[in-house]
Amino acid sequence: MAKRDYYEVLEVPKTATADEIKKAYRKKAIQYHPDKNPGDKQAEEKFKEAAEAYSVLSDPDKRAKYDQFGFDGLNGASGFGGGGFGGGMSMDDIFSMFGDIFGSGGFSGFGSFGSRARQRGERKAQGSDIRIKVSLTLEEINTGVTKKFKLKKLVPCRHCQGTGAQGGSGAETCPDCNGTGSVLRTQQSFFGMVQTQSVCPRCGGEGKIIKNRCPHCSGDGVVYGEEIVEVNIPAGVAEGMQLSVEGKGNAGKHNGYNGNLLIVIEEQPHSNLVRDENDLVYNLLLSVPQATLGGAVEIPSLDGAVKLKIEPGTQPGKMLRLRGKGLPVINSNQRGDMIVNVSVYIPESMSKDEKQAMEKFLNSDNFQPSATVKEKIFKKFRSYFN
Repeated sequence: MAKRDYYEVLEVPKTATADEIKKAYRKKAIQYHPDKNPGDKQAEEKFKEAAEAYSVLSDPDKRAKYDQFGFDGLNGASGFGGGGFGGGMSMDDIFSMFGDIFGSGGFSGFGSFGSRARQRGERKAQGSDIRIKVSLTLEEINTGVTKKFKLKKLVPCRHCQGTGAQGGSGAETCPDCNGTGSVLRTQQSFFGMVQTQSVCPRCGGEGKIIKNRCPHCSGDGVVYGEEIVEVNIPAGVAEGMQLSVEGKGNAGKHNGYNGNLLIVIEEQPHSNLVRDENDLVYNLLLSVPQATLGGAVEIPSLDGAVKLKIEPGTQPGKMLRLRGKGLPVINSNQRGDMIVNVSVYIPESMSKDEKQAMEKFLNSDNFQPSATVKEKIFKKFRSYFN
C-alpha cells in the first residue's frame, strides 16, 4: 500500500486539535477493526495505516517534525520504522499502544478490543471470536427472546486437559524471550537507535514452549468440537446490531482465554408493519364511505388488535399516532409509537347503479375540495421533496 499523508488517512485538516485527531482515529479504528472485518486484508492494512498516522499526529514532537519535513523528518521516529508497519509492529502491538482509547469495555459489542494487550501481558493465548447471524421476527424483537445455538468451535483437548503437553509433561520457558512473551528489536534511524517491542514469534507471546506435544491436538491444546450456547437477546434490538457474549468463542491455545461469540441481528420483514427505528408504521386502507363517514376500525399491532376511531372526512395521507405502541428502546423503559398512515381505496370498476350513485355527487359542493384542503394536501406532498 502506497504511503499516504497522515492527515489524509485520518481525514482531518492540518489545523486539527489533539481531540479531533483522537476522535478521527477512533472512528477509523472502529471502521477497520479486524473483529469487524475478519479475514479482510485490505481492512487490516487500513487499520494499521490509521494507527501509524495516529502514532505520529498524537505526539507533538513527531507531529512537528512531520509537518516540517514530511516522512523524511520521521525516518523511524514514529516507532513504526521508515517503512511503516513493515518495521516490525504487529496487531497486538497496536492494541497494546492504543487500546486505552476505547476503554476496557470495548465498543459496539466488541468486548475484546482493548483487552487483548492485557491478556497478552498475562501471557495467555487469546481464542478467536465466532460470528453468527440470528434472524428475528418483530414479535421476538418486541418482547426479547432466548435462542439456543449449536456451535462448531475449538474446545480444550480432553486428552491433555488443554495444556498441549503429552502425559502432563508441561511446558518450558521460551529461550528466545526468556518467558516474557515479547522481544525487543533495535534499528538505526536518523535520530539514533530506536527500539520496538513485538510478540515473540517462537512462543506466540505465551512465554513458554512445549516440546513433548500431545498427539491428539498437535500440541495446541485445542480441538474441534461442539457446544450448545443459550443466549438471551434483549427487546428492542435492530437490524445489523451486534451483541457480544463473552467467553463463548473459540478456546485459546494452552488453556488460554476464550474468544467471544458475536451475534449479528437480522430482522425479518413483517406482513403488516414497517419499522422506523423504534416506531412501527401501518398503512390503513379505508374505503371511500369509511373515510367520508368515519367510524371505528381495528388495526393489527404486535400486542394484538387495536381499535381506532376514524373521524368523518379523514383525508388520504393523514398520520395518526398511537403513543407507546411501537418497539421498546433497548436497555430502557421507553417505547416507540405506532404511526398509522391513512390511504383511501378508489374502486377500479363499478356497477351501473354504483356509477349512477356517484354521478349524483359529481357536482356537489361538498365533494369539491376547498382551497384549505388543497393547500394542506399540497403542503404534505411538497414535504416529500424537502
